[in-house]
Amino acid sequence: MHTRLLGPQGQPVSAIGLGCMGMSEFYGASDDAESLRTLARALELGINFLDSADTYGHGHNESLLGRFLKEGGAARRRQVVIASKFGIVREPGKYERRIDNSPAYIRQACEASLRRLGVEQIDLYYCHRRNPEVPIEEMMGALAQLVAAGKVRQIGLSEVSAATLRQAGAVHPVAAVQSEYSLWTREAEREMLATCAELGTTFVAYSPLGRAFLTGAVHSGQLAEGDFRKHNPRFVGAAEQINAQLVAELGRFAAARGLSNAQVALAWLLGKQPHVVPIPGTRRIAYLEQNAGAAAVSLKPEEIAELDRMFAPERVAGARYAEAGMVGIE
Repeated sequence: MHTRLLGPQGQPVSAIGLGCMGMSEFYGASDDAESLRTLARALELGINFLDSADTYGHGHNESLLGRFLKEGGAARRRQVVIASKFGIVREPGKYERRIDNSPAYIRQACEASLRRLGVEQIDLYYCHRRNPEVPIEEMMGALAQLVAAGKVRQIGLSEVSAATLRQAGAVHPVAAVQSEYSLWTREAEREMLATCAELGTTFVAYSPLGRAFLTGAVHSGQLAEGDFRKHNPRFVGAAEQINAQLVAELGRFAAARGLSNAQVALAWLLGKQPHVVPIPGTRRIAYLEQNAGAAAVSLKPEEIAELDRMFAPERVAGARYAEAGMVGIE
């Protein structure tokens, strides 16, 4: 798989990464053995950019990646680029959260993540959500200290505004901004993508397949208990029916080209923005292989424009999160 460059250091990462959240929480029951097989297959396919966070499974996700790295030894650690995050604090079994960006918490969270991952340095360490009560200079100063200490290689921010990115970058270079971006979530196109390009910051697109809805293989009636999508506004009632019509259009577009919906959705992201790295999440090898195939798909400018029109923001029904999920999003 070809690579893209991560941040000012120009660290190469696979053009398509792997979001690991669903291996631990939010999408029904987990299977560590299956997840480890999927992680191993990802490396075989050239996918080396693995995304985690301390809140995913309350540490389980980082521990799972730590186990994966340990099983592969030093050679695997050199091969993999690990991203993790701090800032979202939740009680076990609850979706509601508070946001902590205090320097003391950042240091504590980083040490805990390093232990679970079993590494000496986190390649990319994000502020998962922003708490405006903590001055950005104070938060970035604490992260810069972690970089100076060798505990973090590069700094990232998640779901921040362009103004916050500029403020943060004045303190220390920001390697990546991670926010939701897909055919049906395009707020990043207003300002953030251009700001990232100007500052040399990579844009990491999470949920690039619309939490699997864009694949055409998922609807609310088949979701297991404990799957947070059952309460996601775009998966509920009339909104789901409207969005399903858009996905059907996408399906016809993809089928006419011998591609899957997922491959078209990912190829659209890669074709539109040279500094975007999508990180679709999956626990299953079959979906992983399908997603990886998108890196070889090249859409024509007129095809990208057609998809832009197909998923014009006013055609999409429902907010991207329920109210609790919007905490900390600028």
